[in-house]
Amino acid sequence: PRALPDGLGAAFTCAAAIEAGVSRRRLRAADLDATFRGARLRPSPPDETEDAEAPLALDRRMRRRILSRAHAYALVAPAGSFFVGTTALAVHGLPLPRGADALPLEVAIAAPLHAPRGRGVRGVKVSPRLVRTVESEGLIVADPASTWALAGANARLRDLVVWGDALVRVPRDERTRRHPDRRLATVEKLRAAALVPWRRSRDLLLAALDLVREGSMSPLETDFRLAAGAAGLPEPELDVEMRDAVGRLIGISDLVYRAHRIVVEIEGRQHRTSDAQWNRDLDKYAALAASGWEVVRLTSRHVRPGIRGVELVAEALRRRGG
Repeated sequence: PRALPDGLGAAFTCAAAIEAGVSRRRLRAADLDATFRGARLRPSPPDETEDAEAPLALDRRMRRRILSRAHAYALVAPAGSFFVGTTALAVHGLPLPRGADALPLEVAIAAPLHAPRGRGVRGVKVSPRLVRTVESEGLIVADPASTWALAGANARLRDLVVWGDALVRVPRDERTRRHPDRRLATVEKLRAAALVPWRRSRDLLLAALDLVREGSMSPLETDFRLAAGAAGLPEPELDVEMRDAVGRLIGISDLVYRAHRIVVEIEGRQHRTSDAQWNRDLDKYAALAASGWEVVRLTSRHVRPGIRGVELVAEALRRRGG
């Protein structure tokens, strides 16, 4: 098909394309995604430079696909509409369920207006008191706390805890410095969102909030922590700066049982596919051992779907007098 004008961008309206000289026949060509009436999307080629084994690489690919579709729909969306549900999770960079990029976009509008309809869209009507909106990634979307609270109507307890952990997480920079101002929400904001009058599934949201912890850095860590708590293990410290006897930083550890001098490290694929990460891990574990800490290393196979990882940690705690 004939090349499109560069000024149209990746997503554009049919009206803008016709005004730029594009024929209606060209707009029906197979290289354009015509999911949304009145808008077209140029599918992006796969990123050949991306490491498929990198942390959360699948999440990033799904997120890019969802965002590109959301930008296309936003061009023709009804006035006052905003994104919620899985689409909002993607906009905020939260963990996504498998296959999220194949789901319809979730678009809401404040009552009493009618929920949006159309191919590729699942419309919902939301009471204005139940949601706050923000602009993020160039899109109008339920804010992080509202996204979490609205999800309580259909989500499992585990998912709400995973998203809650991700929302209250304090990011660290490349020098391991914490940046509380960059987190998406606080426990207090999540609780306020859950307690809005007439909130559906309030009890489930509050039960999840009781399990949310600041410092859980991945869904795998959350899953291990929940399994360990259910098995009666003591609660660990999370995202801990480990230092040697003279105060030098050894590294950041995932979960720490300080009273027993035990460190638990949840290792994703990057720990074995990245030479730099592998060498940093070896140096850190050697330094921890020299400082009298026992390191229990777990992978996703230890955490999901069984509880073998919990058993390994329980055995270490017993060895250390726990």
